[in-house]
Amino acid sequence: MSEDNQTEAPAPEAPADPFGDLLRAIDGVTDVVLERDERIIAVDRAALAAVMRTLRDDPQFAFEQCMDVCGVDWPERAERFDVVYNLLSVTRNDRLRVIVTTDETAPVPSVSDIWPGVTWWEREVFDLFGVSFDGLVDHRRILTDNGFEGHPMRKDFPLTGHVELRYDEEQKRVVYDKVALTQEFRNFDFLSPWEAMTTLPGDEKATRGGSDA
Repeated sequence: MSEDNQTEAPAPEAPADPFGDLLRAIDGVTDVVLERDERIIAVDRAALAAVMRTLRDDPQFAFEQCMDVCGVDWPERAERFDVVYNLLSVTRNDRLRVIVTTDETAPVPSVSDIWPGVTWWEREVFDLFGVSFDGLVDHRRILTDNGFEGHPMRKDFPLTGHVELRYDEEQKRVVYDKVALTQEFRNFDFLSPWEAMTTLPGDEKATRGGSDA
């Protein structure tokens, strides 16, 4: 067959996704992807509260529950933090992941007035990552002590922490001290016994010159 008679096969059409199209039509949604049969949407930070209310109240979405809120740190990005919301629709038996981005100073609109239970998770994200939430009535730490310095889930947080706690017998209370390491850090190769074994009995035969005969 000559090259003139050869025609390129048409590119396969993307499968129809009517529900994804509904999500894309929401004002403030910037991207919709399908990953492992679960939809993930990116939302403009300023529009988060309005989008979440639509996702909960509009019957064609009906995401009645927010099951979890967590943070992800990407230090190389200008807006280094992802705040991730996992929504569940009991009515439609469907899940949706909502992601907004922020930096170390810009607050994320709180959705605690939409799902009151989210207050706990937003406090966790604030405590561990340092992301603040506009409208969150309680910004106290929830996993670390109120006097804790820094945010331990940031990827630039020192493994030793900034301070350590100990009980002072003289003061009869818990006090903060500078970190005092009792031994230096050790580097481990974490190789399995098979990977760490670089030579085996009998390997010398492969490099031995000549013959034993």
